[in-house]
Amino acid sequence: MQISARGDYAVRASLSLATAYPKLMSTQAIADEQDMPRKFLEAVLADLRRAGLVRAQRGAEGGYTLTHPPREVTVGSILRAVEGPLAGVRGLRPEETSYEGSAQHLPGLWVAVRAAVRRVVDEVTLAEITSGRLPAHVRRLTAQPDAWEPR
Repeated sequence: MQISARGDYAVRASLSLATAYPKLMSTQAIADEQDMPRKFLEAVLADLRRAGLVRAQRGAEGGYTLTHPPREVTVGSILRAVEGPLAGVRGLRPEETSYEGSAQHLPGLWVAVRAAVRRVVDEVTLAEITSGRLPAHVRRLTAQPDAWEPR
C-alpha cells in the first residue's frame, strides 16, 4: 500500500483536529503544527468536509473541527475520503479482477491484502493514535522483528 502526500496530510490534519476537539482549529494553525503547505492542506480539508468528516466555520473565529468524536473516526475513513478505495489493482477493486491459467487464484491474494490493510486502518481511531494506545493487534505487528526494516 502506498500512502500519498494527500493521504498523509489528511491523517495528520485530522490528528491535529482530534487533539483540539471539539474546538475549532484554523487552517494556518494546522499547517504550522504539521509543517505542511497551507494551500495543499485547504484542498485536503475540502475533501474531508465533502466526506462529512470535518466541518468548517467561517469568520474571524472560524476554522475546522471533526464532525464526530476522535474515538469514532478511523484512519481508513480518512484515507478513503482523500484517496478512494484502499486497495486497487490496475484501477479495479480486488474482487473485480479475473485471471486465466496460473494466475487464476490471484484475486484471492488481492482480496486478502485489502482485508489485511482494513484490519489496521479501519480498526485504529484518531483517539487511539493521539493517546499512543494502539489496539493490541496493531502493536503486535509493529513489534515483529522485521516490521521496521525496509524491503
